[in-house]
Amino acid sequence: MGKITGKISDGKTAEVLIGATVLIDGTAKGAAANIDGVYSLANVAPGHYSITVKYIGYTSKQISDVEVKAGAATTLNVVLDAVPAKTLNTVTVKGTYKQESVNSLYAQQKNSAAVTDGITSESIKRSPDKSASEVLRRVSGATVQDNKFVVIRGLSDRYNNASLDGSALPSTEPNRKAFSFDIVPANLIDNMIISKTATPNLAGDFAGGSVQIVTKDIPDENFVTLNIGYGYNTNTTFKIFQSGYRNTTDYLAFDNGSRQLSRYFPSKATIDAGMSQARQNVALNRFNPDLTVRDNNAFLNTNYQVSVGRVKDFKNNNRLGVIAALTYRNQMQNINDGKVFYHQYNYDDLKYKFSTSVGALANFAYSYGKNRITFKNIYNRNFDDMYMYRTGTNVATGYLNKFYAFDLIQKGLFKTTVQGDHSFGERNSKLTWNASYANIINNQPDQRKLNYSYTNGDYYADLNTAGRQNARYFANLNENIYGGQVDYNLPLTVLKEKATFKTGFSTQYRDRKFVPRFIGMVINPAVPGAEELRTRPINEIFGTDFINQNFYNLQDITLPDDPYVANSLTNAGYVMLDNALSKKARLVWGVRVEKFDLDLTTSANNKAKLDNLDILPSANFIYSVTPKANLRLSYSRTVARPELRELAPSTYYDYELLATVQGNLNLKRTQIHNADIRYEFYPSAGQIISVSGFYKNFSNAIESYFDDKLSTPNITYFNTAKANNFGVEFEFRKTLDFISPKLKNTTWYTNLAIVKSEVEDPQLTLSEPGGKRPMVGQAPYVINGGIMQTAFNNRVSVNLLYNRVGERIFRAGGSMFPSVYENARDVVDLQLGLRAFKSRGEFKLNATDLLNQQTKFFFKNPKDTYNQATYGDVYNRYRLGQSISLSFAYNFK
Repeated sequence: MGKITGKISDGKTAEVLIGATVLIDGTAKGAAANIDGVYSLANVAPGHYSITVKYIGYTSKQISDVEVKAGAATTLNVVLDAVPAKTLNTVTVKGTYKQESVNSLYAQQKNSAAVTDGITSESIKRSPDKSASEVLRRVSGATVQDNKFVVIRGLSDRYNNASLDGSALPSTEPNRKAFSFDIVPANLIDNMIISKTATPNLAGDFAGGSVQIVTKDIPDENFVTLNIGYGYNTNTTFKIFQSGYRNTTDYLAFDNGSRQLSRYFPSKATIDAGMSQARQNVALNRFNPDLTVRDNNAFLNTNYQVSVGRVKDFKNNNRLGVIAALTYRNQMQNINDGKVFYHQYNYDDLKYKFSTSVGALANFAYSYGKNRITFKNIYNRNFDDMYMYRTGTNVATGYLNKFYAFDLIQKGLFKTTVQGDHSFGERNSKLTWNASYANIINNQPDQRKLNYSYTNGDYYADLNTAGRQNARYFANLNENIYGGQVDYNLPLTVLKEKATFKTGFSTQYRDRKFVPRFIGMVINPAVPGAEELRTRPINEIFGTDFINQNFYNLQDITLPDDPYVANSLTNAGYVMLDNALSKKARLVWGVRVEKFDLDLTTSANNKAKLDNLDILPSANFIYSVTPKANLRLSYSRTVARPELRELAPSTYYDYELLATVQGNLNLKRTQIHNADIRYEFYPSAGQIISVSGFYKNFSNAIESYFDDKLSTPNITYFNTAKANNFGVEFEFRKTLDFISPKLKNTTWYTNLAIVKSEVEDPQLTLSEPGGKRPMVGQAPYVINGGIMQTAFNNRVSVNLLYNRVGERIFRAGGSMFPSVYENARDVVDLQLGLRAFKSRGEFKLNATDLLNQQTKFFFKNPKDTYNQATYGDVYNRYRLGQSISLSFAYNFK
C-alpha cells in the first residue's frame, strides 16, 4: 500500500488552509488538512487516481493522474484560489498532477510577504547536498564561510541572524555570530528561507538577512538513511601531521579531563598572597607535563550520518511522527605556508588542526484535529585541537624565534523547543506558542605557549616572565538561553478582500559566565643550572624533576577585568496586517517593539549596561504586474546589538595574529534604516529572474579596529557615527530549454550583488583620508553562480558552483596601522551525484576549492605612519588545499 500527502494553501497569500478536505474520487476515502495545511491519505492501493480538494470560499480542484506506488508516499501540494464575493455557484477547476505540482511551487515563490529567497524539501531532494550549510549555498545571495559564517548581500555575519524551528539559533562562537549549519542533515530540512527585508513577526536584529530553517517532524513515510563519506585534502591527507598528545576520547569530541585545570589548583588570590616553594611545586605538578610534539600520518577525513523517520497514521486522521539523526565527522587540516610579515614580525607558520564533531537531532510531533504539538531537540559538540610551530624574526628584539602553541577549544550547543499549534473558530484563527532552552559551552583547557629566542649560539626558552611568550591559559564559558513566544493569526475581510491580522509576543533571557585563568611557570635564576635549563627541548623543559628541584615559581597574571558575568533580557511584541488592496496589490505592514536590557559585570566591578526600547516599523508592498511577475517595495527599521564579548573588557592574546583583543564597555547598539525595491519575474516554477535595489543607513555601526595609541596592534571595538550602504542585486535561475529542448534538465543560476558602502566619522581622520572608508566586513560585490545538469530521470546530477566575495576590510585602521583587507578569492566547487539501487542509494563526489587560491589578509593603502616596504604588509596568509570527498547514502525504507 502507498499514501498521498501534501499541503493545501492559498494561491495569493500562501497561507495554509486549515480544514480543507481532500477526497479520492469514486471512493469513501478522504482527509482534512491539519493545523499546517497538511493532509495524509494512507493505505491507498497502487494505481492512478483523481483527487478533489475543497474549501469553503474557494474554488474546488479536481486533479487527475495522481500515481500511487507501493510502499511510497506521493507528494501533492495544492493551491486554491478564493472565490469572488459575488460568485454564488460552486466552481471546480480541473488539472493534472504535473500541472498542480508546478502551480504549488509557483505560489510559494511568488507570494512571500517579504523579499525572500528559499529552497524547499522537494528541491533539496533533487540536489546532491547532504547538510544545511551545503543547501544554504544554493540560496540566492548567500555565502557560507567555514560552514558557519553567513555573508548576505556582502554583509558579514554581524548583520545576519538565524532561527531553527521558530526560535533563535544560538551562536556557537563566543566572539561573533556563527551558526553550525552543517549539523542539520539536508534530508531532514522541510524548508529554508532567507528574508532580506523585515516583517514585524521576525526578530529585528538583522540588516543583511534572516536565515530561517524548519526541520521535518512528521515524515511522509518511514525511512532509515545511512551515509558514509571519506575525504582527501591535498595539503594534509597521508602527509606528516604534528600534534600534542592524543586521547581516545578526542575522537568522540570530548577531552578525557587530562587537560583541565585541577580543581585543587590554588586560586589567584592564594597565589598572589604568596606561597611557599613546596606549595608552589605541588601546584606546578598538577599541570599536565606532556608537551611532546608527535609526528603521525594524517588519515582520510571521515563523515558518518544515520537518520531515522517513523510516522503512524490513525483512523481519525491523527498522526504521530518521530525523526532522529546522528552525525559524526573527523578531519585533519595542515597549513604548510602560513605567513605573518608586519610591524615587528616576520614569521613562517606551520599549523595542524585536528577536529571532531558529533551531532544529534531528535524531533517528535503529534497532530490531532486542528492541533499539533512538537518537541524538537538538537545537540552539537566540536573539538578543535591545534598545534602551531612558528619560526622567524622579531625585529624589535633582533632575535630568531621558535614558538610552540598547543591549543584545544571545545564547543557545545544543546537546544530544545516545545511548540503547540492550534486552530479554532469558524475563521480558523491560529494560535502558536513555543518555549525553548539552549545551553552553550566554550571550554579552552590548557592552551600552552612557549617561545625560544636565539642568542649566544643557542635557543633559550623565554622563561623569565609569564606572558605572551610563556603561559598556560584556561577558560570556561557557559551560557544559558531561555525563550518563549506566542503568535496569533486571525483571518479577516478588509475592503472586501481577504486579510490576516497577526500579533504576538516573545521573550528571551540569556545568562553567561566566563572564567579565565592566565598562569605562567617562571624560572628562578638563582637556582644553579637555570640558564642551562632554558636550552632544554620543549618536551623536557617542564618536567617533574625540574619542578621538584625548585627551578620554577608560579605566577597568575589573570587581570581583574578578565572574568565576567552577563545577562540580557529581550522582550518583543508586534502587530501586523497582511491584506490584499485589490486583486493585484497586497500590503504587509505593522510594527514591532523590542525592549532590550543587558548587564555585564567584571570581577573588578566594571560594568556595561544597555537599556534600549526600539520601535521597528516595516511595510512590504507587492504588486502583481502579471501572473508571472511582481514589483516589491519595502521599508523597515532594524537593529544590531553588540556581542557580549565585544562589551567585556576581558583581554585575550591572539597568538596567531600577534595582537591582544579587548572589548569596549561603552558600545551602543546599531540602528538601521532599510529600503528595498525589487522586480521579479518567474518564467516557470522553480525559476526566477529578478533585479533589486537596496539602501541601508547605519547609526552607531559596530566595528573592530586597531587601538594602536601605544604603537602596538591591539584590537578593540567602537561605534562609528554614520554609515551608508546601497547597492543592486541581480538574480537569474532558469533552465536552458530556451536555447534547446535538449537542455530542459540544465539549470543555470547566478546571483550578483554590487554594493557601495561608506563610513564617516571624525575619529577616522587619523586613519583614513578625509575620514571616510568602506564598512568593516562589507564586500563591494558578491558573485554566486552555478550550473546544474540532471539526467536519466534525476538519477545523475552534475553541479558546478562558483563564488567570489570582493576584497573587504577585515580590521579597521588606527592612528598608526592602516586597515587590513581580506583578498577576493575565486572558489570553484564541483558536485557529482549518482542514484543507484532503484534510487534508494546515492553516490556523491564533491570537489571543493578546486583553484586553491591564497587567503590573504593584508595592509592595502600606504600610510605615513606605517611604511609597508619596511615593516611588511602581510597580516596573515595561507592556503587550505583542495578537498575531494566521496560518500554513499542508502535509504532502508
